[in-house]
Amino acid sequence: MIDPKLIAQLRAQTGGGIMDCRKALEEAGNDYDKAIELMRKQGQKSAAKRVERETHEGVVHSYIHANKKTGVLVEVLCETDFVARNEGFQAFVHDIALHIAAMNPIYIASSEVPEDLVAKEKEIYREQMARETKPADILEKIIDGKLAKFYEDVCLLNQKFIKDDTMTIQDVITDQIAKTGENVQVKRFARFAL
Repeated sequence: MIDPKLIAQLRAQTGGGIMDCRKALEEAGNDYDKAIELMRKQGQKSAAKRVERETHEGVVHSYIHANKKTGVLVEVLCETDFVARNEGFQAFVHDIALHIAAMNPIYIASSEVPEDLVAKEKEIYREQMARETKPADILEKIIDGKLAKFYEDVCLLNQKFIKDDTMTIQDVITDQIAKTGENVQVKRFARFAL
């Protein structure tokens, strides 16, 4: 038998429906952590279906750091005004703004990084590896790894979330899509710093 308190706790943490939470706990054999993992996987599957849906609503949120030297404006879109006004969604947007203030990304996604900048980075990595005696295919894998690290430094979606470094910002957005049942996108942001 599934404990109703466990269902309520799982529902509060994941934002899932009662029946979805019950089913996850049943599949997990009442193991709470395993049920959360199952809920996340289910959410990622449903989020993948929602990614193509249009977003016409959302919020523009501002965050000013306590020292008054860093500020962020971020525009996050969703499908309905109902979700945009929801406290959970507002908290999510605030966390995104807080992350941008702390981590200073330049682009939203790796697809936005100009090709000439990517080519320049690869050239720098090749020059760094010029004295290495490793096979060419190994060197290319090392360069790909360095490029992935570069994307993690400059692209919001690739960065580790400051509140939970086991997740990227893309993972946080995917979780939000699963919770709201709507497509959610970071449309644009601006970070100001003295």
